[in-house]
Amino acid sequence: MSIEVISTSNAPKAIGPYSQAIKTQNMVFTSGQIPIHPATGDIVSGGIENQTKQVLENLKAVLVEAGTGLENVIKTTVYIKDMNDFTLVNQIYGEYFRAPYPARSCIEVARLPKDVMIEIEAVAIIPSSI
Repeated sequence: MSIEVISTSNAPKAIGPYSQAIKTQNMVFTSGQIPIHPATGDIVSGGIENQTKQVLENLKAVLVEAGTGLENVIKTTVYIKDMNDFTLVNQIYGEYFRAPYPARSCIEVARLPKDVMIEIEAVAIIPSSI
């Protein structure tokens, strides 16, 4: 089985020894995306709403580079710093994903890289070009 490392300048560079995503056969496995603006390298301000939107934009950019998109995501894992933000995160998440929605886990965590408020990772399929 061959693997391909996915890397795009339209999402933040990896801040450690990992890849933005790995593509194998018809699957893409992304690393968790945090709310770093890819052009500036800065964490976006404006609270959980702006951070969630940036995370989803970063995730979308990685998936597009891999030859797929949010519409082909089959599983996400959402890590949030405060479960009290769940309703707002869920509302924004719903603006990016359409039915049939991917399977999802949402976990409150004590701390995330760079002390951000949210991180999301995804598994997606790559549609057949047949």
